[in-house]
Amino acid sequence: MPFSRSRTIYSFAAVLALSSVSRGTPTTTTTTITRHVSSIAPRTPSSPLPAADFSVPITASAPRSKAKKSLLRALRESQAAQAGSNFTTVLAGSDFDEEYLTNVKFGEQEFMLIVDTGSSDTWAPQVGYACFNLDNKPVAQSQCAFGSAGFNSSASTTFTVDPGTNFNIEYADGEFLSGTVGFETVTVGGLAVKQQEIGVVNKAAWDGDGFNSGLIGFASPNLTFVFNGTNPDDDDTQIPYNPFFYSAVQQDLVSHPFLSVALDRGSFAAENSSDLDQNLGFISFGGIAPVDVISSTAITVPIQGYDAATFTPKNGSTGVTYFYYSVDVELMSFTGNHEIFGTTNTDIILDSGTTLDYVPTDVADAFAAAFDPPAVKDDDFGVYTVVCTATVPEFTVTIGGVTFTVDPADNLFPLGIQDDDGNELCASGTFDGGPSTGAEGNVFILGDTFLHNVVATFNIETDEITLTQRAPYTSGSSDVKRRAPSSVRRRSV
Repeated sequence: MPFSRSRTIYSFAAVLALSSVSRGTPTTTTTTITRHVSSIAPRTPSSPLPAADFSVPITASAPRSKAKKSLLRALRESQAAQAGSNFTTVLAGSDFDEEYLTNVKFGEQEFMLIVDTGSSDTWAPQVGYACFNLDNKPVAQSQCAFGSAGFNSSASTTFTVDPGTNFNIEYADGEFLSGTVGFETVTVGGLAVKQQEIGVVNKAAWDGDGFNSGLIGFASPNLTFVFNGTNPDDDDTQIPYNPFFYSAVQQDLVSHPFLSVALDRGSFAAENSSDLDQNLGFISFGGIAPVDVISSTAITVPIQGYDAATFTPKNGSTGVTYFYYSVDVELMSFTGNHEIFGTTNTDIILDSGTTLDYVPTDVADAFAAAFDPPAVKDDDFGVYTVVCTATVPEFTVTIGGVTFTVDPADNLFPLGIQDDDGNELCASGTFDGGPSTGAEGNVFILGDTFLHNVVATFNIETDEITLTQRAPYTSGSSDVKRRAPSSVRRRSV
């Protein structure tokens, strides 16, 4: 799965059991997951979503680390894993729109951070941090490839240390981060949250991109990784805290508890001219992101939670624990299809940190076969490949009784190579996430391929998501196909 490399936490079990995420392998719990019927009915919003209080451009995208790829594999292998805005910031993209970034201030120091709805911590490296390789051997800081020298906490007049705690996270591919914890004024797009808890990393094994200097997470407090004590090797007691937007709501800094994300697909022309593709959408606080939408498509559905005792999917007001922004998907289909593809025995995560859509095997195979000419699964690349001139069927996803369409442009990623006949090869943006039935407990993801086509607005107070189809758009060029991430590009077959 070379496209998708996540900063998302890689094991639910580590969180559910409040277990350590230090250098060892986390303990996992085998749990049988059955599809649930939500007790909260989907509904059309009673009124249009308000404009955001703060809207921040997504200012870049960067190549994802190996963590995303390994995370998704670990999630699928772990059944326990299934257990108008007032502030808006613009998002940008680098290296073939793999990871979306935005500008964030810690006090008066500004960094470009990864925007991730699939994790919760906000962190940056400390000036003078120690860099390690994945074998835990010291290496030069340049090997971690952060986009800055790091956060100078001693130079900040608003930073205070949280004594007796530590920040500690390890990803499935072996990347790890540990350090101190503190409180700082964190500002995104004019939204300034005081006394926000952050991780200040002094030890890092990080596969950086030369642009990002850390991450800002927007998922549940249950996915934060701060621990009691100062020695990361002894971590056994997790101390959940409010992530950035939860703190903003708690401090009454926004009119409504809405976090809204609109990701733009990058243009091929922009990515050819620069490693950093500017202005790739918005992240908005307090209301819906400021992009054109088809208002009649808006539907509000519950975020899927987990039973606090059994870790099986559950919605409702009691005994429910939330982690990711997961939803029930009733149907997936595409132009010309005559079969019904349900998604039983699973939950589906909406994740801005994943490039592709990972869907059930029968859906992915049938969709690939519907390309003209058909796309073929390539074990070397780990994707379905097809000539870039292929006719792509329109993929659809039905959520809450509303059918959302995926632009064919999002299902062609040029690979930068040619077949034996000299034809440019592309990859499909929709990939095999494993079988939807049986005991394997696969976790499916609607990533950027899907999210380029909707505005996702999360209500963190009611634990609901409002999805709205975006109006058709282009990003800086009529040629909207994108090159694939460098991790899957090769100069020769």
